Amino acid sequence: MTDLDIPAGFERQTRHSPLTDPWEPIYSKQTPDAIILGLRLAKPHTNARGFVHGGLIAALADKAMGHSCGHKMRGVYSLVTVSMSIDFISSAQIGQWLTVETDVIKTGATLCFAQCLVTADDVAIARANGTFRVVKKQ
Repeated sequence: MTDLDIPAGFERQTRHSPLTDPWEPIYSKQTPDAIILGLRLAKPHTNARGFVHGGLIAALADKAMGHSCGHKMRGVYSLVTVSMSIDFISSAQIGQWLTVETDVIKTGATLCFAQCLVTADDVAIARANGTFRVVKKQ
């Protein structure tokens, strides 16, 4: 994969996790209101039928929504997932560009609410909603 394969504005993410490390490289783009995640789909992202795995989509949706809530709250808090629901609309294939774009619905003293849309080459493949517990960073 070359940098030419990555849409403008995306850079290698800096918030790594043992869960998502095998899926690297994962990219991110910061906006004033959210952190958008992006990923060029490859074989390690697929299920036995060759489609992108639903677990990957769910994990990236959770990550994007939680990071976006933290970003919206200016990085002062950590967020812990309380609940998440996801609807799988379609499938994605190797080679497509996967994007997870979040809207932070409401931030509060104890909870943050967010939703996201997951697309593959700009076609919706999933949507998710999440509720996150606000935790003061130590």
